[in-house]
Amino acid sequence: MSPPPMGYTLRGMENSDRLTTLLDMWRTNLGAWAIPKEILDQAEVAPWIHPVELFTVESEIPDTFSHATARAALNEGGSVLDVGCGGGVASMALIPPAGTVIGVDNDQAMLDQYALAATRLGAHHREFLGTWPAVADEVLEADVVVCHHVAFNVPDLEPFIRQLDWHARTRVVLEMPMFHPMSRLSPMWKHFWNLERPTAPSAHDFVEIAREMGFDAQIEVWADAVSWGSRNVKSEEQRLVLARRRLCLSADRAEELAAYLAEHPEAPVEIATVWWDVSR
Repeated sequence: MSPPPMGYTLRGMENSDRLTTLLDMWRTNLGAWAIPKEILDQAEVAPWIHPVELFTVESEIPDTFSHATARAALNEGGSVLDVGCGGGVASMALIPPAGTVIGVDNDQAMLDQYALAATRLGAHHREFLGTWPAVADEVLEADVVVCHHVAFNVPDLEPFIRQLDWHARTRVVLEMPMFHPMSRLSPMWKHFWNLERPTAPSAHDFVEIAREMGFDAQIEVWADAVSWGSRNVKSEEQRLVLARRRLCLSADRAEELAAYLAEHPEAPVEIATVWWDVSR
């Protein structure tokens, strides 16, 4: 994908003082989610590792408001760019009508799963290894750009959002939890470490930034019956392993954690679908 042509001005390219303030607040609020070093040093494995098996595409993908919103902007045989694609749920759910899917991820194992899923579903596919927007100039544009459960990993939102828009011909669709994805673990951080976790930022903050950048961003909030991040967890043992990793707990606390999880079953999570149509 080549950069915008000379003389072309993306909407909102001139930063307002308000946009600068919103972007700074987003970055600061995300930074507050860092795990204290004295806890992180006790972790047996890195807490942010994403096991590939949790992101593989099942034979049937439940339809969601996010999928329907993206599908509505696709013609038969259209193309989808999936940023932070993981195993590809966000784009595989759009086949058909999508005939071509393009995945971007910083994990080659995820891209391998993405390619397998696209082949199984009979779609043309391309994969690009790297982080967004660092690799954006190498990536093809598409009719619809989707980006699920990535925004809360992005401290520098402005170039991230601009390149999503620049790569879409018709619509950009993002899906994210209403609050930081680790918010569902906040009671556990208090229980096991006596650590208070932040409450910001939120999906509404993201929408405010996108609108201040000049995009007509819309938002719909809905309840996901299965907490994101545990969507493909197959057993209580797997759930226990994942929670222990996220909480930096040692193996000798597994029994205590199992008892806590049994007493506190996961509740539905509020999910936000954010989208805008491209106009340039």
